[in-house]
Amino acid sequence: MRRICGWYIVFLLLYACGKATDVPPADKGYAAEHITHIVTGNTTPMQVIAYARSLNGVPYKYGSTDSAQGFDCSGFITYVFNHFGIRVPRQSVDFTPVGRDIDLNNARPGDLVLFTGTDTTSTVVGHMGILVSLPGQAPVFIHSTSGKNKGVTETPLNTYYVKRYIKTIRIFPQNDLFPVAACQDTVSAGRSPVEREHAL
Repeated sequence: MRRICGWYIVFLLLYACGKATDVPPADKGYAAEHITHIVTGNTTPMQVIAYARSLNGVPYKYGSTDSAQGFDCSGFITYVFNHFGIRVPRQSVDFTPVGRDIDLNNARPGDLVLFTGTDTTSTVVGHMGILVSLPGQAPVFIHSTSGKNKGVTETPLNTYYVKRYIKTIRIFPQNDLFPVAACQDTVSAGRSPVEREHAL
């Protein structure tokens, strides 16, 4: 009986030691789906938009964050923000609780727009982009689309996207203080004179 009890105690000690060496999930690295607050640091909305625009024309590829192959919508967002060392959720749906909700009329360049997927009857986020337009202008956002443009492009918030629109979120604290006039260079950056003249 004592021998059985002794083995049982040894078993419990070994089990406890084994459990003590388990690594908590939070320590296993970058768990993108668990991010609820995005820290942008010294990175500005203008820098993010300029870099996002440098990727115009990169093709669409589902599930990819590799610029050599293409991006899906959240893969594009991940790639852009990770370029500046900013950790963001990997999937568009995981942006739902992130940031602060903003009225679209008060949105500024660098705010993020969230949409449903292609199923317009859904209320779950399935697509997203970065706003590049000024307050008071027709909203325009840059995103990676699986639609007819098939890749990174800038798109007006047209009837199709209005039906899919869920909300706008703000992750850059600078945008709470950013004057409209200071946004102009951001919106015009990277465009030809003709494009700037006809910009929305």
